[in-house]
Amino acid sequence: MISKFQIASKNLLRKKTRTGLTLVGIILSSWVLVSLLGFNRGYEKALNRDIDNMGYQIMVMAKGCPYEAATMMLQGGAGLRYIEESVVKSIESRPEVDKVTPILMQAFFDPNKGDGGGIAGYFGVDLATFPAMKPFLRFHKGGWFADANAAEAVMGYEAAELEQREVGDLILVPQKNVQLKVVGILQRTGTQDDGTIFVPLRTLQKISGLDKITTIGIKARKDADLTGLEASLYQLPDMQVVSFSQVKQTIMKLIATARVMVLSIAVIALLIAMVGVVNTVLMSVLERKHEIGILKTMGAMPGDIFRLVWTETLILCACGGVLGIGLALAFARLSDLLVRRALPYAPGGELVAIDLRLSLLTLLTIVAVGLLSGMYPAWKAGRIRPLDSIRGEA
Repeated sequence: MISKFQIASKNLLRKKTRTGLTLVGIILSSWVLVSLLGFNRGYEKALNRDIDNMGYQIMVMAKGCPYEAATMMLQGGAGLRYIEESVVKSIESRPEVDKVTPILMQAFFDPNKGDGGGIAGYFGVDLATFPAMKPFLRFHKGGWFADANAAEAVMGYEAAELEQREVGDLILVPQKNVQLKVVGILQRTGTQDDGTIFVPLRTLQKISGLDKITTIGIKARKDADLTGLEASLYQLPDMQVVSFSQVKQTIMKLIATARVMVLSIAVIALLIAMVGVVNTVLMSVLERKHEIGILKTMGAMPGDIFRLVWTETLILCACGGVLGIGLALAFARLSDLLVRRALPYAPGGELVAIDLRLSLLTLLTIVAVGLLSGMYPAWKAGRIRPLDSIRGEA
């Protein structure tokens, strides 16, 4: 006995071109919807991961000093301000603080970098405290420095790849003509550490002719009052405090506006696709009035006709949704590359994260909206009067 799904499928295949175009509309809207939802989820996860991978929740530096590598590069190393190392001890003694690590950022002009030269940035880190602050860092090759005064460097994965460096190679600090031996190359982390060259703090201070630092990274105790700690740090004279929780909240507020806009686009695309569904199924019903009239004279009830037409909508939406989600999964990497090209300062890692749960949620949304859209054509078909349809055909 032929099933309701088989009858509905045959009805859809009668007009292959119209059905195909409607299916393409649903596929595209499903692709857009699941990709945008995946981007929302992926971006937030990547941002959280980047901030968590910083290893510390708060940074303290002199007022007006750039606090991250990208800003330092954009400013050509200018604008750096320094603080005394004694501040580290005063912060470390606070009861809310678990760990602190001093950092010295330095940038030197390298005439051999790119066309017309460029800025080479170095991070001076304390061997005793920095690795403990970032235990998740793993080495692709080699390891940390032999001692706190060694003329050695550890390169981020991308920095080593860009300069074609291997463990044991010598790199020259531009302007200072000091050679450093590469003793370690980190695994890729998807953070700004990938492009960083780490040098022992004392070594970089010696190269720069300084006995100061630029930044203090602070990791608070688990039960510490972060707000209270930040408030107390704000009392330090001529210091600025950067809380990563505040940074994250600010960024999330900025992208929330963009999120509403892209979701609106997805909803509009979905509605356009559903209008296509209604048009296709309704046209099919009007073309089959005579056939539906005969079915009713043979005993089919309005509910049977309603379910038959509704099944056509279900098949269209389910097939279009599955194919659209499949394409989104297949081209997720390409979508990720396009998003990253449009947003060069996006966080590292996967930006378009589509998993099984999101795929099922999108499919259910497509099918539910499609079934709602298909109610009118199905209701219209169920109300066809047998005698009128047969008489009209005659």
